[in-house]
Amino acid sequence: MSYQALYRVWRPQQFLDVVGQEHVTKTLQNALLQQKISHAYLFSGPRGTGKTSAAKILAKAVNCERAPVSEPCNECASCKGITDGSIPDVIEIDAASNNGVEEIRDIRDKVKYAPSVVKYKVYIVDEVHMLSIGAFNALLKTLEEPPKHVMFILATTEPHKIPLTIISRCQRFDFKRITAKSIVGRMKLIVDETGVNCDDRALNIIARAAEGGMRDALSLLDQAISFSHERVEVEDALTVTGSVSQGFLNTLARSIQQNDAALGLAALEELLYHGKDPSRFMEDFILYYRDMLLYKAAPSLEESMERVLMDEDFQQLSGEITAEQIYQLIEVLNKAQQEMRWTNHPRVFLEVAIVKLCQLESVKQSSVGSADFGPLLQRIEQLEGELNDLKRNGPTVVSQETSQQAQKNTQRSSRKGFQAPAGKINEVLKQATKANLNIIKSHWGEMLSRLNQQQMRSQAALLTEAEPVAASTSTFVVKFKYEIHCQMAMENDRFLEVIAKLFQDLTGTRYTLVGAPEEQWQRIRESFLSSQHGAEDSEINEKQQEDPVVVEAQKLFGPDLVEIID
Repeated sequence: MSYQALYRVWRPQQFLDVVGQEHVTKTLQNALLQQKISHAYLFSGPRGTGKTSAAKILAKAVNCERAPVSEPCNECASCKGITDGSIPDVIEIDAASNNGVEEIRDIRDKVKYAPSVVKYKVYIVDEVHMLSIGAFNALLKTLEEPPKHVMFILATTEPHKIPLTIISRCQRFDFKRITAKSIVGRMKLIVDETGVNCDDRALNIIARAAEGGMRDALSLLDQAISFSHERVEVEDALTVTGSVSQGFLNTLARSIQQNDAALGLAALEELLYHGKDPSRFMEDFILYYRDMLLYKAAPSLEESMERVLMDEDFQQLSGEITAEQIYQLIEVLNKAQQEMRWTNHPRVFLEVAIVKLCQLESVKQSSVGSADFGPLLQRIEQLEGELNDLKRNGPTVVSQETSQQAQKNTQRSSRKGFQAPAGKINEVLKQATKANLNIIKSHWGEMLSRLNQQQMRSQAALLTEAEPVAASTSTFVVKFKYEIHCQMAMENDRFLEVIAKLFQDLTGTRYTLVGAPEEQWQRIRESFLSSQHGAEDSEINEKQQEDPVVVEAQKLFGPDLVEIID
């Protein structure tokens, strides 16, 4: 084939030609001049950013007959031989197809032989992350301590798949995505050299569609040149990249801003008629509003724009749409994009999203226009009056409601934990019976079920680890496992009222709930039982002492010798 693709013809032959990777090329040039070349390098980064090209340039620079130099001369026999691939000492290996242990062992066996033509034997291993674990292990020792005449350059797009033992033995350079501005500059140089007539706006569209890859950009430029007749126009670039024109996006955004669903659907129909992909359009539309948001936040950061060109219509729309509206628009479009991925009818979701966006704004505007701001204005005036009083009289002028609330907050914050009402619980225990407690326990589960049915699940959850432990004819005591649950339940008057009503419906008797944490309940119960036993013993002693037989016996034999048996 006599014709070669642009990215092959214009492959960088010097570090100066590697676009957008100055942080890498500058370091390598300094290392070449200072003769501080490492034995192993790892070039990582997105596709089409110059990793393999930089590796070949480095191989030429270290073997150049004029070394040490910062750039290969591309004139000596070594540079020309490495460029056309005729020198066997520079070996390029595709790890995607040569990823076995045997291939790496073959390299390990041959590295000990000196180069036959140039000074250094250079192994360029592309897509090194495709090597198997066994191949990495076979390469490990050779990579760490190769002969002085050997250099390894590993290139990958997925460095996270490479073992850390390999990465630690290399000097790592991360290639970054090339900016759209740099890509456009490189393409302008190419079209000027080749004599192709090209619109600058078309180059911008191609650069943004390439997503930071120079090889992708040159491939798209090659297609656009073949597609066009005499001059590469904007429409040619849009057709090749599959993107949507800026004017169409402006028209659709204008229809959404004006709440004109008919205009928006008509524009969408025209777009789909010309064969545009709905999913690609949705991505372009999201990036359009994303760029609009960035433009509103920082107009000077034009390089950060992913999709739009700064034309007059876009700038005018940006001034009319608020940031809050853009948030809503992006949220709706993003949800529609996720739904489009799992359907066989993406057009339906796209049309629904456009209609929803138009109605979203109309609903927002109508709700704002019909709102009654009277109470809000009155509240603002009241707050302004209180603020003026504070300025005149100092912070002592506080409304009664505010002071009461502050007092409640102070009492609540100063209180240490929850204290169960011991007196009320003792009264229940005095009148408590086993029969009353069985009544409460038999209806406890039904009460919890009805409580959940009344949309009080969060309150019912407080009773999941609580149980009734004592009951009188009108009150029952519930023991809570956790003090915080007990406090939350007992401070909720509505909750206590609902429980009382539920037990009245279930038993016919209105019961009042009294709660106590488990530890406090044990103390109150033990105290009550000890007091009850003490009262019984004293009563028995008084009765025995009043008995005349006992009194007479104590007189005859003395109180120490008399044993009273009831």
